[in-house]
Amino acid sequence: MSVRFPLATSSWDQKELDAIQRVVASDRYSMGNEVADFEQRFADYFGSKYAVMVNSGSSANLLMTAALAFTKNPHYKLSRGDEIIVPAVSWSTTYYPLNQYGLHLKFVDIDLETLNYDLEALEAAISDKTRAIMVVNLLGNPNDFDEIKRIIGEREIVVIEDNCESMGATFGGKQAGTFGVMGSFSCFFSHHISTMEGGVVVTDDEELYHVMLVLRAHGWTRNLPKFNQVTGEKSDDPFEESFRFVLPGYNLRPLEMSGALGIEQLEKLPALIEGRRANAALVQAQLSDHPVFMIQKEIGAASWFGFSLVIRPEVDVARADLVKALVAAGFECRPIVAGNFARNEVMQYFDYSIHQDLKNADYIDQHGLFVGNHHYPIPEAVEALSQMMR
Repeated sequence: MSVRFPLATSSWDQKELDAIQRVVASDRYSMGNEVADFEQRFADYFGSKYAVMVNSGSSANLLMTAALAFTKNPHYKLSRGDEIIVPAVSWSTTYYPLNQYGLHLKFVDIDLETLNYDLEALEAAISDKTRAIMVVNLLGNPNDFDEIKRIIGEREIVVIEDNCESMGATFGGKQAGTFGVMGSFSCFFSHHISTMEGGVVVTDDEELYHVMLVLRAHGWTRNLPKFNQVTGEKSDDPFEESFRFVLPGYNLRPLEMSGALGIEQLEKLPALIEGRRANAALVQAQLSDHPVFMIQKEIGAASWFGFSLVIRPEVDVARADLVKALVAAGFECRPIVAGNFARNEVMQYFDYSIHQDLKNADYIDQHGLFVGNHHYPIPEAVEALSQMMR
């Protein structure tokens, strides 16, 4: 069947093509002024002091995790064996960097309606061993950060956010991705803005920012300011500093072209989010009482990455039949992110535990999926969904 309602479409126009040509004309393709300009604009837009652009949202999660391993700040530093709580439903590279840095992952169930943390389960899962919580804002939906703050209380627990699917979502007027000590964003094609490939980490902490500048590019000092919180003071000799390595880093640098594209896409972001929210209002109006499936319950002001469809527990419908019906109607659809990630074979390589049971994650693993949302009106798609399997 032909695809009438795809998962993702481009939001580019002539401005993005001109941005690419601007980089081509400059003959500078590796990370430079365009990336730096985008980083400053991104930080300003989201209300953060610092932003570090990388080559993907997955790399953004890796950079966040690595920064916590190499920070000198004892309040943030994570060491091998430390316990970090994670939701059972997220993308693979939410978890991989945490495992690669030797952390113990404690999987906690999600809420069947919001698809974010089951807050009662989260509260019960926190122990004296808990050093950090990874908060994932799923499918554009921010978590209830007031409740998470209450749950943590006075305990010294580091919060980081995987906000790769929720750019532009807000809670209490504050941007998702800025509630933790660091937050990651994705600029992949199917996400809210597209720089082809790309990701960003934001933080208000200067030392973490400096650590990430080093880790992003080979572990060298070249990109640090003269006075910094990694080496203290750099030499005035650029030759000596050009190949000076101080941390075991990576090459996660974005292309200059991605920075140029990001500048243009960021200008469009308010309108892109507005379009997605308008579609969501239509979905909420027409599908909130659908007899076969539930839609995601919004927390705060979601940015609606896509629309989840979870078969109601009281309905005897197989997901395979729902998939067939959607495909026949021209919809692309996918599982809800990675379903219950703890069921994957890759878990044999993890140091992990499961708090109580993951009944809701298991349920959406077998009974949930999502379809695409877009920045332009999709009334035909919403109408087709409203009539699905009635």
